[in-house]
Amino acid sequence: MLNGVFLLGAALIFVLLFRRLGLGAVLGYLVGGMLIGPQMLGLVGDADLILSFAEIGIILLLFLVGLELSPSRLWRMRRDIFALGSAQVIMCGLSLFALILWIMGFTWQAALVIGLPLGLSSTAQVLPLLQSKGRLKTEFGQKSFSILLFQDLSIVPLLTIVAALSRAPVEAGTPQGFQLVINAVIGIAILIAAGKFVLNPVLALVGRVSERELFVVAGLFAVCASAALMEYLGLSPALGAFIAGVMLAESPYRHELEADVDPFRSILLGLFFLAVGMMLDLSVVAANPLLIIGLAALLVTVKAGIIYILARLFGLGNSPAFIMALLLSQGGEFGFVLFSEAERALLIEPAASSLFGAVITLSMATTPFLMILAGKVATKRTRSEAELDDPEASPVTSVIVVGHGRFGQTAAQIIQASGRDVTIIDIKPDQIDLSGEFGRKIFYGDGTRVDLLRRAGAAEASAILFCMDDRALDADALVPIQETFPKTKLFVRAYDRRQSLALQPARGVKIRREVLESSICLARDALESLDCDADKIDRVVEEYRRRDLERMRMQRESGDLHAGSHMSFGGEDSAHFDPRKVQG
Repeated sequence: MLNGVFLLGAALIFVLLFRRLGLGAVLGYLVGGMLIGPQMLGLVGDADLILSFAEIGIILLLFLVGLELSPSRLWRMRRDIFALGSAQVIMCGLSLFALILWIMGFTWQAALVIGLPLGLSSTAQVLPLLQSKGRLKTEFGQKSFSILLFQDLSIVPLLTIVAALSRAPVEAGTPQGFQLVINAVIGIAILIAAGKFVLNPVLALVGRVSERELFVVAGLFAVCASAALMEYLGLSPALGAFIAGVMLAESPYRHELEADVDPFRSILLGLFFLAVGMMLDLSVVAANPLLIIGLAALLVTVKAGIIYILARLFGLGNSPAFIMALLLSQGGEFGFVLFSEAERALLIEPAASSLFGAVITLSMATTPFLMILAGKVATKRTRSEAELDDPEASPVTSVIVVGHGRFGQTAAQIIQASGRDVTIIDIKPDQIDLSGEFGRKIFYGDGTRVDLLRRAGAAEASAILFCMDDRALDADALVPIQETFPKTKLFVRAYDRRQSLALQPARGVKIRREVLESSICLARDALESLDCDADKIDRVVEEYRRRDLERMRMQRESGDLHAGSHMSFGGEDSAHFDPRKVQG
């Protein structure tokens, strides 16, 4: 019990302190662990036991990563995730592997299991930075998120590489080689079948019972059972948790599971970093301070240079590419996980694990200062975001309009003309400046964030209109807003039919495709100029609308964009419909 008091007390004090200093929670946990560990105050011992228990936090983290990876989302972001993300992980990992092999003189196996993890960045540090500054929806924010997502995905193959190179004695009966591949296929098939035929029906039953604690039990059961199955088959428990997350990514209960499991993940992951801090060999750190500083500087420089080049190759401008390079230049928390596994596999010595753990820690400490530098670069092109008004300063209004481009301007002006007050939010400083020249007051921020909408008065608003040109906006972004503000009606601009389908799982949201009405109006104008009968035009347009809605329903239910293609007016299937024969 006393150990628990010291662990939680250290976490509370140091995370608060490091958050206050802008250095992030992970560093707070690590420093807290060092202080209370056996090498300093000695308040808590047996770090190995704490680490083995806290590794459940890593399993839960991979489950939550899996929950974020619905097939539809992966498809939309496929280029940035799989092309940019894989290029970053491979190029940074192999470059650092070569440098460590050259500088440190390790075996190639040791250099590989150290270099590849150093190529990963800190999701726990970068995502909060992007969200707090409202930059997650920017172009470099989306590309940064895609890289982090691929890095999270790469944990599973990296763990597999460590296992494949392991020098640890193999226990009797442990599957090897081709048998592992067969076991992996069998395990994944079992988990997919269990998710479809067992877990989803169980969650539906739990939803009808409406007992919140049962969702917690169901979520933890899914994670533990899938992890235990993979461990039984001789595979990584983390792989099982990840597959469990993916198979539930499109479940209607995904958000409930995420909300219930996340607190356990946060606490156990915090304990994991406390245990890592306790296990760091401070004598190694004290004996090699210049080496650690030099390696940390090398790590940040190499990663920043490679990421900058990749960002430019993938279409980012000079300033956004520079910001993204600095943002992702640090080592990540998964490095500690992989170093621990490599140490267990007898690939690296504990001293090397402590040395490079200190390198990651120091590199993470540089991130807040690098972001200050990045902020100065950003202000060369646009006004500082600090000078832009937060929606919290907006008066109470009945309607919130998110996005003040050509679409949002028209919507906002018509609503204001009706006598209703409108709060307008936009994330583009250039657009805010331009609107200000015409006397329009626009507030700055990412209007899809629940906390920002709350500050803008969404709880009191009657309606929110999402009018921005954001093709990535989908039901996953809207459902939390619906749940937080259940009395507020949501209206959304959709770019095309695909986005309309992606938005439809958010029930009760009014969706308008941005060019549908203008296209219909233009067609009406053309038919009128051709002296077409007005009643016939009305009937044709009404039939088109009916068929379009029916086709949308078929596409939504089948998940196939080609469904209902026989119902369209033109092309090869035009014989199915002759406008001249439409009856009233």
